[in-house]
Amino acid sequence: MENPGGEEDPQRTKFLVELEFVQCLANPHYLAWLSQEGYFQDEKFVSYLSYLQYWKKPEYVQFVVYPHCLYFLDILQHKEVRTFLCQNKDFALEVADQQFYHWLCRRTAHLLESPPP
Repeated sequence: MENPGGEEDPQRTKFLVELEFVQCLANPHYLAWLSQEGYFQDEKFVSYLSYLQYWKKPEYVQFVVYPHCLYFLDILQHKEVRTFLCQNKDFALEVADQQFYHWLCRRTAHLLESPPP
């Protein structure tokens, strides 16, 4: 959305960029990439993760499409988790597999519970 002067609202842009980033945390492959690139050892990045905790507040969480990203945001607050991800490169792939099977089983269970048309 643009202002009447044709300029984009910086607050809106910041909101959208931060929302997109937080939701990217729901992707285990993205977490693996962050780990491989050394972001989890960067104190500025770790501080940014801490700052992003505001997305769990009701006035912000309503915009989150992938709520499990907030779980990943929570666990990334712990140095032990960040270290574990850095040391165990295949763990993100295991999480991705588990995520896939969870969604698959949830969808199958939902279809089985639905009454026939």
